[in-house]
Amino acid sequence: MMKSSGSDKKVGQRFIESSHVEYKRQLSDSLEKAVVAFLNSPEGGIIHIGIDAKTQTIAGLKDVDATQLQVKDRIKNNISPSALGLFDVLLEQIDDKPVIKITVAGGYEKPYHLKKYGMSEKGCFIRIGSAAEPMNSKMIEDLFFKRARNTLGLIRSPKKELTFEQLKIFYQEAGFKLTDNFAVSLEFLTPDSSFNYAAYLLSDKNGTSIKVAKYKGSSRVHLIENNEYGYCSLIKAAKQVLDKLEVENSTFTKITSKKRLQKRMIDETALREAVINAIVHNDYSYEAPPKFELFSDRLEITSTGGLPFGLSREDFLTGVSVPRNKELMRVFKDLELVEYLGSGIPRILEKYDTSVFQFTDNFMRIVFPYEEGFDQGNVSQPESQPESQPESLELRVLAVLEAGEFSKNDISLRLGQKEISGRLNQLVRELLDKKMIGYTIPDKPNSRLQKYRLTELGKKVSSGVAKNLVKKAKKK
Repeated sequence: MMKSSGSDKKVGQRFIESSHVEYKRQLSDSLEKAVVAFLNSPEGGIIHIGIDAKTQTIAGLKDVDATQLQVKDRIKNNISPSALGLFDVLLEQIDDKPVIKITVAGGYEKPYHLKKYGMSEKGCFIRIGSAAEPMNSKMIEDLFFKRARNTLGLIRSPKKELTFEQLKIFYQEAGFKLTDNFAVSLEFLTPDSSFNYAAYLLSDKNGTSIKVAKYKGSSRVHLIENNEYGYCSLIKAAKQVLDKLEVENSTFTKITSKKRLQKRMIDETALREAVINAIVHNDYSYEAPPKFELFSDRLEITSTGGLPFGLSREDFLTGVSVPRNKELMRVFKDLELVEYLGSGIPRILEKYDTSVFQFTDNFMRIVFPYEEGFDQGNVSQPESQPESQPESLELRVLAVLEAGEFSKNDISLRLGQKEISGRLNQLVRELLDKKMIGYTIPDKPNSRLQKYRLTELGKKVSSGVAKNLVKKAKKK
């Protein structure tokens, strides 16, 4: 939820350092100091490496890949408490020159400090104006006593023995492999080496369940459907909630004086961002997961916990990022459920105004009104064969892929559907499990560029069906 510095990309515009922007011509010894200062600031900040603010020139970087690795390694190993989940390191091209952009969120475990100096005036810094200034002892003490004691990393798991087979599969699908030491690298342990609450939430079996309720009218009087997704890895539960809301987010027809329009009840991008934000930033120390409620005129998404400490409503709505659960944020980012740090709220506000957000001391709610003109009577039906016939749809998907490699959106269009349905999402997963189709980018299953292709098994199945149809036609 960090405010973008996209305006800095414009060639010819002066690069001016501020309380949330810093420029470095090259990677220097002061990197960690600058990162610590932003972590200790309410709004965080952005560091560009490869830009000289003094000469107003874009220097670029020679070995950008090596520099990216150094930046990540130094932030990871030289700063305490851990900053994992609180920063992004991205490559940008400015005037055809490679520049590294480091986005740092305001941390939730202040005061952050340089490990080698500890929590002292030599190790703690805060951003004042365009400089990283050392903190005095009183500032350090005040921040330490205000530090949240209920962070997931410090709360012990209610269960001592945990398994993570589901999480390992999700990482494998994303092109990564969890090593035997993953509990340490993902910060799943308390200081005394017990599993923490983040580990509990991401384990195969836990007591957390996310509810998706549906009501007949605009009030909570007539409950017509109540689904629970959980008691499993929070990643799996999040995907199940996304799939359920994808099905509920109907396409409807709106007739205007000029043309017939196809629309979704809720903007798809905003909905996805809101769901992930509610799950990642929920305050699980209350043991109350987020809930999702569908009414006849709106969707309400309620997460437990008000705004994080030190963050105002204005900060939040302008894109300031303070991840409440950095351990969860880290995993969701690894699995590409979160695109990059600070992307969620700005994406929602591209489609909706700030009135969709409601805040109290203990809860945060997003209310999405359905698109104007929606009612249950004008929901569009698939133009071709109904999806209630799974065998037929499976064969039709295989037939589509006989013509080449296609994305899910392309498959949907070739099936005569205006949108990617929940059933199609489920069927693609089933065909992958059956080894009938495969990824074109197998090392990154969640890539936005992902397409699907027939495997040898899929070709045999599809070919066999075609031959049977020919035989039947000849008999007739």
